[in-house]
Amino acid sequence: MTEDLRPLAGLRVVEMTHMIMGPSCGMFLGLLGAEVIKVEPPEGDKTRALTGMGRGFYPTFNRGKKSITLDLKSEAGVAALHKLLASADVFVENFRDQSLAKMGFAPDVLREKYPALIVSSLKGFLKGPYQNRTAMDEVVQMMTGMAYMTGPTGRPLRIGSSANDIMGGLFGAFAVLAALLQRGKDGKGRTLRTGLFENCLFLVAQHMVQFDIEGREAPPMPEREFSWPVYDIFETADARQIFIGAVTEGQWVTLCNILGLDNLRDDPRLQKRMDQIEARDWTIPIVAEAVRARGFGDLLAAFEPAGIPFSPIHRPAEMYDDPHVTRPGGLFTSRLPEGQSYRAPIMPFEIDGTPLHGDSLDIAGIGDDTRAVLAAAGLSDAEIAAASGMETTA
Repeated sequence: MTEDLRPLAGLRVVEMTHMIMGPSCGMFLGLLGAEVIKVEPPEGDKTRALTGMGRGFYPTFNRGKKSITLDLKSEAGVAALHKLLASADVFVENFRDQSLAKMGFAPDVLREKYPALIVSSLKGFLKGPYQNRTAMDEVVQMMTGMAYMTGPTGRPLRIGSSANDIMGGLFGAFAVLAALLQRGKDGKGRTLRTGLFENCLFLVAQHMVQFDIEGREAPPMPEREFSWPVYDIFETADARQIFIGAVTEGQWVTLCNILGLDNLRDDPRLQKRMDQIEARDWTIPIVAEAVRARGFGDLLAAFEPAGIPFSPIHRPAEMYDDPHVTRPGGLFTSRLPEGQSYRAPIMPFEIDGTPLHGDSLDIAGIGDDTRAVLAAAGLSDAEIAAASGMETTA
């Protein structure tokens, strides 16, 4: 990868985070070329040991980072972190405000000690009445109405990924980029705070605004008022599910032609989009019957060249068999410390046709880079052992 496609090359990020929101912020900066040094306790980040749905957290959001261990309960560990921060451009953390202050690393303290340092704090809430509450992705989805909008009435449901945590990390990285640009003009660091709650609030803003303008609430998505003539999941002749959309008058005509629904296409009651939307209660069953008479592969072959929005209903695991996902550059291979490899996507954009990624996408073992990083910072072997919890080696 050429140097000009790694815009943050040469910048050092010290990251002290766990779970998803904080690590994803550091990962995004690393994929842009920054050196990311992850600070873990001597026993390692507890996220490494998660199982079940948490198994993918650490391998997904910590790719390409260096790992050092520091015992921040010791004076030596605190001193070593300060030594490291003196060489850093960005410090990313997602500790509770009180915990960080107790360790002596409150953002205002760091800004005074390191005037050019950008401190990015990933928190549950921005400053305000809730700022000291404990937050998680699911908590803020319930608080903001996201879960209410996702499930049917009376059955709030979190969305099917850690999207708030990930997008919160993305906003954190976005703020860091803005602060880096400003630092290039005035030489000053900044203290940044990104809120998980506020991130989720941003995601439901469209529903808030609808209410503020119209004075009526949007129903949950399973019961939503449709803005399109066809925007539904159907079943094919071979019992496969398929999503089909027809959102314009032209797509309505095309879909009717493909499905042989000349009667709907030519019906004088269905010549305008609003008429088609208002007639959904009796047109959708007719469309469903026509779809049920066709094979899945047959429909896909007809829809794609015609420009009809469509999609199979897939499980995440099936993405490894998708030809677009597995195209060159669609997935990137990483290795776990024990040697197992796995594939995952990276940034969803290209620059001049090339995806961005750092020097490595592998997962470092606990403390793999401790000695090299701290020795480069000027610590002796004894100081490194004391700061990291490592035993002194001969």
